[in-house]
Amino acid sequence: MVGEDLQGRMLLSHNFDLEPGGIPVLSSAQFASVFIDGLASQPGIRCRYLEDSPHWLVEVLFAADTHPPARVGELCAQALADRRQQQLPEGVAPPDILALGGLKTTPARSASPYSLQPGNWGVDVVETASAETFLLAIGWEATVARLPAEEVFQVVLPGK
Repeated sequence: MVGEDLQGRMLLSHNFDLEPGGIPVLSSAQFASVFIDGLASQPGIRCRYLEDSPHWLVEVLFAADTHPPARVGELCAQALADRRQQQLPEGVAPPDILALGGLKTTPARSASPYSLQPGNWGVDVVETASAETFLLAIGWEATVARLPAEEVFQVVLPGK
């Protein structure tokens, strides 16, 4: 909407941690469309595909005064879960979906419009067979233990 103050910025990457042959892998454009379409009806949130970015695939701008970052992460995870539910082949269990977010507090590595800037949130959106196993494998608890609670969030949507 015109006049919205979308001062929050979140960049999404995709981590597909599933065995081949079950749920189809999403292309970068398909991944971006999950959020562009899935969050289109949310006031105070706008998404766009970062077509030329090697790592960050989606930019999410949001009204931080009404949408805390963890809530935006929940909405993103739910949008992917909803899309995947529509795509599930017969007899295939839905994946666990995670949104693991961290606030950028160090200087940017580049001036590229696709780079994470201080004050932005970098969010790894993960599809995995086991959230618990994935989090253990990446050492999530040890990583977040060093950070202030307001600089990280974790959203886990278990497959059903």
